[in-house]
Amino acid sequence: MDPTTDIPSRPALLLSMGPGIADQLLTTRHRTRLTALVRTDPCLVAHDLARPTPEVAAALADAEVLLTCWGAPPLTEGVLDAAPRLRAVVHAAGSVKGLVTDACWRRGIAVASAASVNALPVAEYALGAILFANKRVLYAAHRYRTSRAPYDWQREMAGVGNYGRTVGVVGASRIGRRLIQLLRPFDLRVLLHDPYVDAAEAERLGAVAVSLDTLCADSGIVTVHAPQLPATHHLVGARELALMPDGATLINTARGSLVDETALLPELLSGRLHAVLDVTDPELPPADSPLYDLPNVLLTPHIAGSLGGELHRLADWALDEVARFAAGLPFADPVHPAIQDRSA
Repeated sequence: MDPTTDIPSRPALLLSMGPGIADQLLTTRHRTRLTALVRTDPCLVAHDLARPTPEVAAALADAEVLLTCWGAPPLTEGVLDAAPRLRAVVHAAGSVKGLVTDACWRRGIAVASAASVNALPVAEYALGAILFANKRVLYAAHRYRTSRAPYDWQREMAGVGNYGRTVGVVGASRIGRRLIQLLRPFDLRVLLHDPYVDAAEAERLGAVAVSLDTLCADSGIVTVHAPQLPATHHLVGARELALMPDGATLINTARGSLVDETALLPELLSGRLHAVLDVTDPELPPADSPLYDLPNVLLTPHIAGSLGGELHRLADWALDEVARFAAGLPFADPVHPAIQDRSA
């Protein structure tokens, strides 16, 4: 059965996400396909399900599926009471932790997440950061900008480059696994630390399973891809940073809380370590933070995930999952409550 064409019924669907998100996520093409698959008003977007407008309340009462994205309100017991026909949630973003509550699981609501799809741009960002960090592109650009003169780059940058270097991946998450896959064409040795991955599985992925201490001590690049959990708070702290070789680079595209920035900052101020930080703790560093100006730090505003036109990939995925639901098929990317305690 083709889930995009064989639709025995058209279930009712309601869009729910933060203000302005739907216009970024859905093109005219997506809205046209959506109305062919389900009964919905593609211009009606619910931002507040706890205190809905009369129009949203009527759509929520009829909805069999919610199409959600960033900024969607949590599906509390009260919200679910107002949605007695709801059977599924298709989340066109990554983590569902702030959205899906225990009440959803108790009611048997099926949930799908685009976490695997959103993993691709993050892995691509990390790949670019790794290749540029090993090549010391940030340093060379800064030096070139300040010197503006001929220079002996071979002498100055002896030992840099991507040939034969070791990259340490912390966390075999969807992003971590996708990154390891993207690293395969390059002449790099990949180490992996993840307590849920044994040596045989790591080898199948294309990496060598090691302890976190060994990974930090042996890697010129340490890139963090673990989920944000109580157990991963400051996973990379003073001990791990001290183990990293002089001149090594820390890349964080996961969550700022996974790195102890109080311990990281002295290492960056001294110039001993380099960093590529797409996430920080707090999310927006104070205006006087040295991270903005240090020449050995590339600081970006949490842009590694789907951005701009990449959101349309999330929309394509979401509509494929809506089509599967409408056709009576299981989701291709379901979320299982049993693994939520160790997922992002």
